[in-house]
Amino acid sequence: MEHLPVEVIGNILSRLGAARDIVIASATCRKWREAFCYHLHTLSFNSKDWPLYHDLTTSQLEILTTETIFQTTGLQGLSILMDEVDEFSASMVIAWLMHTRRLCNFILEICGRQKLETLFLAHNLIMGVEPNYQRFSCLKSLSLSSVSISALDMSLLLTACPKIEILNLVNLEIAMSDTQVAVELRSPTLKSIYVEEISLDKFILEADGLEHLHLKECVLELFELVGKGTLKQCKIDDVSSIHFDIGESLENLEVVDINNFTIIWPKFYKMISRSSKLRRLRLWDVFFDNEDEILDLETIAVCFPQLSYLSLRYDLRDRVLHYGLQGSSHLENVIEMELGWTDINELFLDWAEGLLQRCPNLRKLVIHEVISEIKAHEEYQMLGNFTSSIVQLMRKYMHVEVQFYYE
Repeated sequence: MEHLPVEVIGNILSRLGAARDIVIASATCRKWREAFCYHLHTLSFNSKDWPLYHDLTTSQLEILTTETIFQTTGLQGLSILMDEVDEFSASMVIAWLMHTRRLCNFILEICGRQKLETLFLAHNLIMGVEPNYQRFSCLKSLSLSSVSISALDMSLLLTACPKIEILNLVNLEIAMSDTQVAVELRSPTLKSIYVEEISLDKFILEADGLEHLHLKECVLELFELVGKGTLKQCKIDDVSSIHFDIGESLENLEVVDINNFTIIWPKFYKMISRSSKLRRLRLWDVFFDNEDEILDLETIAVCFPQLSYLSLRYDLRDRVLHYGLQGSSHLENVIEMELGWTDINELFLDWAEGLLQRCPNLRKLVIHEVISEIKAHEEYQMLGNFTSSIVQLMRKYMHVEVQFYYE
């Protein structure tokens, strides 16, 4: 142990995490003390790590925390979780943040010069971005989670990353500049964006090279993607949007995955109709803006000849069944299909059989069934009859593997 470099000892102490354990270990000898002061990267104060934390007053905790933090000069990660403390004094918190901020800014600046490629920030306030000075010339991946930032600073931050390829935005708090919460982002190098739990009046993204778009649990009154037809994957999961536009030049689109989303089908179909390379299409719990809108298999078969995976679950009605199954074109390349229903409905059997007839090379069928709380004997009977009918239907297609999922 005596031959270990202080840098290695610093890494060992950092892996301990808990402040009390680190302080005790650093008392081993002068070399370990030096590692604590100059090479410690991570420090954590957690009331669960040491029972005596509960016996200390808030003032005593502040003093203990401050004395420990200020003995370090290489700290990169700081965590303070005290269950029984309602609040720390503003002056103490500012002192901790200022000390840590100087270290983090120094580290980021050095790493920026040394080709920092990935940056993740969580539970932070970002303000006063100056792209001409604060520039990440080699950053390729940026993730922001539970960060408070203005729309302008968000735009400037992206500008400060001229080689950004991956952008993840989760639960951002966007500061309002006027009555509308609007964000406009531009990046010619961005290839993938993931947005979760964000509410905006307007979100405009200009990304000429974007290939992957994933929106999840968002409220976006207006979303518009301005690109040059490079999009390959589009995934929309539980999103509320009045105006949704991903462009019409989508010749390279390969995957469309829509879940719990209200769409204007004619407009949406117009956007993706030229996507002859589409391989996977999932429309799950989709609600059509107009009850008269029909999703017909003929259109899908003609426009997406390379489709190999099809997944559908939406409200079945007589008109949907009648017009949706019209036509004679086959989905020749579909080898896997998922179908779902939320209510026991005799139309489902006719719909499923119609789809099976149009997929001659199908190898696997997955049926998702939502089972609500059954109270009456008649409901059990209906479920049993329904399952028996499905089994009888699949005897005609012995080459197809069938799986059932109950929710």
